[in-house]
Amino acid sequence: MVYRARRWRSFHQGFGEVRCDRDRRSAAGETLSRARSSDGVALHYEVTGSGSPILFMHEFAGDHRSWAPQVRRFAGAHQCITYAARGYPPSEVPRDLSSYSQARAVEDAVAVLDAAGVDAAHVVGLSMGGFATLHLVLRRSDRVRSAVVAGVGYGSQPEKREQFRAESFAIADAFESKGSAKVAETYAVGPARVQLQNRNPEAWREFAAALAQHDPNGAALTMRGVQAERPSLFDLQSDLRRITTPVLIVAGDEDEGSLEPSLMLKRTIPTAGLVVLARTGHTANLEDPDEFNAVVGHFISSVEAGDWHPRDPRAAPGGSITGMRAAKA
Repeated sequence: MVYRARRWRSFHQGFGEVRCDRDRRSAAGETLSRARSSDGVALHYEVTGSGSPILFMHEFAGDHRSWAPQVRRFAGAHQCITYAARGYPPSEVPRDLSSYSQARAVEDAVAVLDAAGVDAAHVVGLSMGGFATLHLVLRRSDRVRSAVVAGVGYGSQPEKREQFRAESFAIADAFESKGSAKVAETYAVGPARVQLQNRNPEAWREFAAALAQHDPNGAALTMRGVQAERPSLFDLQSDLRRITTPVLIVAGDEDEGSLEPSLMLKRTIPTAGLVVLARTGHTANLEDPDEFNAVVGHFISSVEAGDWHPRDPRAAPGGSITGMRAAKA
């Protein structure tokens, strides 16, 4: 079902009242709309195509435009919904740190689904958006038909936790003191970003240019309130074991921050599959969009065909390595 919003139509579901501004269309044919979250923040979202819905949730260094290669691929058969997280214009940029948290990110995703008139969607998230996708599965599984979680896990490993928090606060300080353009000069060539620069230079230039235009206040608040304060995935393992939603974990083999957490997620979530992309860094959806799209498309097709099942309990980790038990001495 696709809902074409009227001026200030209200919904009373999910996390409080959600309101939608009047739809308008871009030159490319997308429907451009604004949802309002339960705390009144306006969220810009775009709808392209028709069919079973896919909600895309972007990473910290991107925005709703980062999913353009995926929208082009999937809009022929799916209703593609992209949105800018709070703090990312054209969505509003709240000035209070308390407006930014992992819980708020989940509420905002629900607000966008409500505004678009979507009961449940396939959800695809990268990095920060991947964390939000997992938490959406944990908190509102009724809204998630399947979940693709890519490049997720930064700062989750116990031994990396404090280092990640310290770097997150340093990044926030840099956005405020130096501005986005200056931060982009180094952030865009980080150890898991150079793969994009090397493999797809044009996409990297667009990525770096967009990052340089981020609202510095929104970026700093997002880094402090969401990135630095989100719970470690390793602390959520008891909840992750109860997931029944189909999940696909995607990691680049050169994305060090996500490799170990991705293995943990595969071993913990009964319905999870894991794909590791070769010679790939953090921005997996842009480095080789065709490869990423093929992986996501196959997963969604499997889910829709009813062919994605939980792991056979006989293959669960922690038991015999080969199936044979060694005789006791």
